Amino acid sequence: MNLSIIIPLLNEQESLPELHQWIVKVMTTHNYSYEVIFIDDGSTDESWQIIEQLSKENPHVKGIRFLTNFGKSQALHAGFAKAKGDVIITMDADLQDSPEEIPDLYNMVLNQNYDLVSGWKKKRYDSVVSKNLPSKLFNWAARKTSGVQLNDFNCGLKAYKNIVIKNIEVSGEMHRYIPVLAKNAGFSKIGEKVVIHQARKYGESKFGMNRFINGFLDLITIWFLSKYGKRPMHLFGALGVIMFIIGSISTFLIIAVKLLKLFVFDAPTILVTENPLFYIALTAMIIGSQLFLAGFLGEIILRTKNNEERYKISKEVNL
Repeated sequence: MNLSIIIPLLNEQESLPELHQWIVKVMTTHNYSYEVIFIDDGSTDESWQIIEQLSKENPHVKGIRFLTNFGKSQALHAGFAKAKGDVIITMDADLQDSPEEIPDLYNMVLNQNYDLVSGWKKKRYDSVVSKNLPSKLFNWAARKTSGVQLNDFNCGLKAYKNIVIKNIEVSGEMHRYIPVLAKNAGFSKIGEKVVIHQARKYGESKFGMNRFINGFLDLITIWFLSKYGKRPMHLFGALGVIMFIIGSISTFLIIAVKLLKLFVFDAPTILVTENPLFYIALTAMIIGSQLFLAGFLGEIILRTKNNEERYKISKEVNL
């Protein structure tokens, strides 16, 4: 199969029929063998009923329905697990991503041997204050932190080799950082293509300040995971040892000074336990021990990784 098109969605009943027709037109024009996998992330409108109807009309259409809203990352994870195409395309269901971009993205992966190609919405139709400026700041921070030189990490329109999506774990809210996950997994040929950004035709944007804040928190998480995810002891253990050594040396010096004053200079002195510096040094030793234990426990958890399900599927069609 040439293409798997994965489309996560939440309450997009108005756009689904039009998006489906658009995709079919492009696929027919280029004579691709394909599948379209819609992942309904707990929609409360008629989205699932429309997906079921489309699957009856078109055997290339497949669907997965979550019991409730688990998030875009979990939807992509479910789609990746089912995808069979040589090249996988991800796109949003709100008609802001154009299916006309698919052939170029497909060719970049297949013929130019890119592992991953990310869309870049260079000209956007979103609000400058609420979305464009925060997005620019976020993308700048992501580039500096990850070393992946993309202009638009948030663009939902991306193309992947099948081997890429089968070897990365998309969890939590990490869908923004799939290029970083791919790089960390050893897929280094990552490209970018300027794509057309359509104005939203139906419904309302699901972007909010909470997603902006969560994006930066996830950025910190993925920075930590990329550097220390497989060796937490290297961070926590090192910090713990440093803190413990500082606390131990400080405690030794405090006691030594007290003994020197008492036995050499015969000078009056207060008890060690009455010196506030002693408790600061003792606290440093305790924190050091806790950090070391945190690193040790992290290593144990890493070796007994929890494979608990991250989402629940209620229905599937054509899968």
